[in-house]
Amino acid sequence: MNATPAHSPTTIASIEAIIVDLPTIRAHRLAMTTVNQQSLVIVKLRCSDGTLGIGEATSIGGLAYGEQSPESTQLAIDAYLAPLLIGQDAGNVNAAMALLNRQVQGQSYAKSALETALLDALGQRLGLPVHALLGGAVRRSMPVLWTLASGDSGRDVEEALGLMEARRHRVFKLKIGKGEPAANIAHVAHIKRALGAEVLITVDVNQAWDEATAQGAIAALEQAGVGLVEQPVPRRHRAALARLAARFDVPIMADESINGPEDALELAQEAAADVFALKISKAGGLLNTLRTAAVGEAAGIGLYGGTLLEGSIGSIASAHAFAACPQLRWGTELFGPLLLKDDVVTQRPDYRDFELHLSDAPGLGVSLDEDKLAHYRRDRQRTQVAVTA
Repeated sequence: MNATPAHSPTTIASIEAIIVDLPTIRAHRLAMTTVNQQSLVIVKLRCSDGTLGIGEATSIGGLAYGEQSPESTQLAIDAYLAPLLIGQDAGNVNAAMALLNRQVQGQSYAKSALETALLDALGQRLGLPVHALLGGAVRRSMPVLWTLASGDSGRDVEEALGLMEARRHRVFKLKIGKGEPAANIAHVAHIKRALGAEVLITVDVNQAWDEATAQGAIAALEQAGVGLVEQPVPRRHRAALARLAARFDVPIMADESINGPEDALELAQEAAADVFALKISKAGGLLNTLRTAAVGEAAGIGLYGGTLLEGSIGSIASAHAFAACPQLRWGTELFGPLLLKDDVVTQRPDYRDFELHLSDAPGLGVSLDEDKLAHYRRDRQRTQVAVTA
């Protein structure tokens, strides 16, 4: 009897990491920086059967937000991660990520982009959306908040009313870590009064306060009707975060304090937060995001789908992971693509009726616009400047 030929797996043939710089519709102000353009690392992972998987990694303001930048992410992929993956089985995502985690410390943004590309390629080969590869979607759409950032109370109220009328957003966040707390609280209170009790207003401090400042400010925010306070103190001040969570009725959310499941476990053990912000880049990928969510779920902690202001690829990848979370009590903030004037995909995400909607297309359901990618890629822009000069 003739032996059945051994199956030859589809392997990873090539990986390219490209930085693109995309303009935003307006300045996006945080406590540590102001973003006027967003820089994304777009990953193109080609398999031996010709399938192309795509992924994305980004940060906020280069190194202003965290310890990884687009430039360091691109370098990590080119010099360390891609050489490990070339020739590996493209269909075994767990094995590929285990290899990267054994050989390369940290670099969660780069790993997330690569895992996203692997899942995208696998979904295309199997004819399944990424959320099906993660066990299936508990929800097919998810609410998305919007950040009001003009700094003018009247303009912010007008913008919020317009967005509600257009059925795009009905939950709004204000960044209040920069400037005097009293003035920021008055600004928030004015907007809350104008929009009414039915509209959820959240605030993000971006680690800007010490514990004493936070105590007085959160009391005032609670009185004003704010529904959620995000990361009021520095990320390493977990004991202070826990004391604030115990002291106030308004939920306290950990954002910068949490990356992956290990942080989630420690925060849960210390009762340091009422809500966890999930971010695929900080967790190191979609699979690790679900592990982080599982810890929060087991501890009875609310979950929130966070963003690093990803473009369409990263936002849709995040949405696939968030769709697979058993609970997502606090919705999402996947508004990154709406903050961009332009994009590098052929079709932008579907925002309607206050929610982001997922498709059942294979993989991520997102395709690159190669012309736009060529236009916005940073290395081409630099070459053009050099030639002109």
